[in-house]
Amino acid sequence: MKTLIIAAIIAAFTFAGASQATTILYTQNFENPDLPAFNAFTGGGLDASYSDVNNIYHNQPAGFSFAQQNTVETLRVGGSQAWGGAGFVDPQLRAGGYVIGMLSDANNDLLGLSFNIGAYQFLNFQLDISSIDLDFWGGPFVPNGGLAPSFRLSLYDNPTGAVGLTTPTLLDSVDITGALSASHNIFNWTNHIVGLDAAGNTNGNVTLVIDELSGGYAALDNFRIAASDIQGNVPEPTSLALLGLGLAGLGFSRRRKHLASC
Repeated sequence: MKTLIIAAIIAAFTFAGASQATTILYTQNFENPDLPAFNAFTGGGLDASYSDVNNIYHNQPAGFSFAQQNTVETLRVGGSQAWGGAGFVDPQLRAGGYVIGMLSDANNDLLGLSFNIGAYQFLNFQLDISSIDLDFWGGPFVPNGGLAPSFRLSLYDNPTGAVGLTTPTLLDSVDITGALSASHNIFNWTNHIVGLDAAGNTNGNVTLVIDELSGGYAALDNFRIAASDIQGNVPEPTSLALLGLGLAGLGFSRRRKHLASC
């Protein structure tokens, strides 16, 4: 027991030191869509909506707005209107009820979010990606046999702070690649954490742009974005619980020692 408590305390205070150099800016698991906005553009009740992402998720959290180029879909997971009634299937149980879908080839879909990162050096981005496909709106888009999706995550200087996409000054970009899926309608999620260098930005205002490069069609979910002086550091909510566990364990250990001496 004592060994576990000491390990928890060490891990908790290690996290606490790292978190002092990191600020969580944004989290989004896409589980709270504006349903009237979603339902307005489903093409008659399909398991997807082509309403603008910003219409469905505007102001979540307050002050944040999406920008996009072309259609970026919101997919309903576990429904019965796609793929002959099978719907979109999530055996890993990571998607929840809704995810975002993007094209790589038929159109150059882009999705962007803007932030102010202050004097921090890095914008760190954690997300899940998966191959998936549509059997409507011109699909299927993923070649037979599947194709692992790849994305480019780019960070631009945005001195005006305006909601938009690319600006003339690219600060940094990173490419990530997912994994093949067993079928067009089955998710196969991979998790990625990238640290985009914001050095050279004008006043802390930057724009993050997501572009699917290849794969035909793919999904994104579970965004967690942080400004940090440590590249790739994106603290998880469970780390906060670990800090509490370490402090509680320390108090428990002290109480036991006190009682034993009475």
